[in-house]
Amino acid sequence: MAVLRPLLVMLGLLLAWQLFVWATAIPPYLLPGPLLVLETAVARWPVLLRNAGVTLGEILLGLACGLLLGAGSALALSALAPLRRWLLPVLVVSQAIPVFALAPLLVLWFGYGLWSKVAMATLIIYFPVTAAFYDGLRRCDPGWLDLARSMDAKPWRSFLHIRIPAALPAFFSGLRVATAVAPIGAVVGEWVGSSAGLGHLMLNANARLQVDLVFAALLVLALIAVALYFAVDRLGRHLTAWQPEG
Repeated sequence: MAVLRPLLVMLGLLLAWQLFVWATAIPPYLLPGPLLVLETAVARWPVLLRNAGVTLGEILLGLACGLLLGAGSALALSALAPLRRWLLPVLVVSQAIPVFALAPLLVLWFGYGLWSKVAMATLIIYFPVTAAFYDGLRRCDPGWLDLARSMDAKPWRSFLHIRIPAALPAFFSGLRVATAVAPIGAVVGEWVGSSAGLGHLMLNANARLQVDLVFAALLVLALIAVALYFAVDRLGRHLTAWQPEG
């Protein structure tokens, strides 16, 4: 039933979309119906699949880099108080800079290839992971730490065996958010400058008024984002199975 409800809502929205297109007779170059989008996706599947592979690679590399940098920063902020006093204000202020505005600079610095898109995805992913994991680390139950100290546990053992496991739910909460926004970073980077990828395909299709192909690329991108989200969600539930469900 939990899966059936969103499917029914999605089918209802698609039906309303198709009925609107039929009722208004709107030209396909302005708004194609879902049936035309599906037909285009099937007909252009090789092109979509080839470009989706490029975008998926950028997303996965951006997730890996953002995850490592974010988790490392959160651990450093939690373990080193002097670093926290200097770095935490910088992290907060950095969020006032629109990340999308940096996309042209990233393309200039890293070129039109893979790494400018990976850098863009990494920047978007970094802060949610860092903020969520750091919050989880500093909100560890004091009673657990007091119990560890009463048993003469060394600080590094308490950090490794108590604080980090206790922060995993918060960490995966941030990672879910990061997974949902990671495709945005990759596609924006492709819009600014690229020779392949779903964003590149969408720009070319839009210039040719092939709006049905634009929607087909959006559909593939949405499927990638949903698949990654549920993969991370499943991994998080597996690694935090000890946490009671709300």
